[in-house]
Amino acid sequence: MDHVPCLQAWAESLGGIHYPLLSDFWPHGQMSNEYGVLRAEGFSERAIFVIDRKGLIRYIDIHDIGNQPSNAELFRVLREVDPEASARFPEQQPDQVALPHGGIVMYCTPWCSDCRNARAWLKANNLPYTEVDITTTPGAAEQVEAWAHGNQTTPTFDIDGVIVVDFDEARLREVLKDRLK
Repeated sequence: MDHVPCLQAWAESLGGIHYPLLSDFWPHGQMSNEYGVLRAEGFSERAIFVIDRKGLIRYIDIHDIGNQPSNAELFRVLREVDPEASARFPEQQPDQVALPHGGIVMYCTPWCSDCRNARAWLKANNLPYTEVDITTTPGAAEQVEAWAHGNQTTPTFDIDGVIVVDFDEARLREVLKDRLK
């Protein structure tokens, strides 16, 4: 049900994919309802449907709204469904990367509005931090999932070993009280 700018940001985060993406923003939830993923509260589950050129659903991935689907799995499916068009997304084995520790480390995604708000809050409070994009840093998404009980919740903060899941300003103020001016 994401609107077009959100889908554009997601496509960019995937390396600029050029597959048609459907925005179900208006009329609100019509396709989500048709596909059975619209909740009674008026929002959908986080769902990805890969539909081939013949109009056949080739893949369905449904998560709770707070759980980020795996980009690696999506690329695997795209390679399987359309090998020619997806040739520029070869299967990659991620290199082991040591994730940063110490100070304020914010795990985020480029399109997350809470991440943008957290960046602004950290800047407004003159708090230096290290940013880790969980969509491009090997092992980062898995680390966030471990901290957030299986969800890829962004932002997630590692503040000298204290984990704060989501942009919880009150909790951040509590953890960072000695650093806030």
